[in-house]
Amino acid sequence: MFKSMLTRRHAMVAAATLVAAIGLTKPAAAITPEEIKARGKLIVGIQGDNPPWGFVTSGGKQDGLDADIATLYAKELGVSVEFVPLEVNNRIPALTTGRVDVLFATMAMLPDRAKAVQFSKPYVANAIVLIAPKSMSIKANDDMANLTIGVAKGAAQDTQVTKNAPQSATIRRFDGDAPSVQALVSGQVQALGGNIFYMDRVEKARPGEFENKLEFQKLYNGACTRLGEKEINASINSFIDKIKDNGELKKIYDKWMKVPVPEFPASLDGIPFSAN
Repeated sequence: MFKSMLTRRHAMVAAATLVAAIGLTKPAAAITPEEIKARGKLIVGIQGDNPPWGFVTSGGKQDGLDADIATLYAKELGVSVEFVPLEVNNRIPALTTGRVDVLFATMAMLPDRAKAVQFSKPYVANAIVLIAPKSMSIKANDDMANLTIGVAKGAAQDTQVTKNAPQSATIRRFDGDAPSVQALVSGQVQALGGNIFYMDRVEKARPGEFENKLEFQKLYNGACTRLGEKEINASINSFIDKIKDNGELKKIYDKWMKVPVPEFPASLDGIPFSAN
């Protein structure tokens, strides 16, 4: 019990200091679409180990849904694209310090994050779930009592599992999606907090053994730019509207998600889509 309370307290302190730490970091100079065009290259922060969103192929090529959308946006600007693969915890700092121009990086649209970055309109839907063996009966939050549950540190699933699991659960935090999935399939943890696309990876490693048990939260992902960057935010929003209307987003959904494009909300509480 004491160990679990310390784990939770550590998570809350880490969450509380994230925005503060970002705020203390020297902000990067604002960038505009015209400056990106003049440079001839769009620098995109993306995940490197989280299919189908962003991953690096065996041939070293950045691929996935986010990679396809970012490549289309670079094409819209008439420039090449350079991808910078990032771990979950490094995404926002890489943006705010100017290492990248924009994040197409599985960025769930959450109010706390909206204090540190500027979200675009949503372009993809997701859900945060609990994955566990089929043989395990988990139908409600209380059924997670005494389980050891893995999560990617700092991700939306970390927040949701910490919020919903009973005090007696032990939450183990891993540095990214791939290590947390590996922890489940190797037996280091009994259950795993993830998104709806984790199961494909789990199934490939241990066919027929696991399933999604609980759904904690429905989420939408957006592109992220720095706070106050009105021009690039407006440019990305126009681009997202365009690919929704012309069918390009549907092609990408068909390729990677294999589900229909959802209806996206016109607004989300605490998360402005347009820079002030």
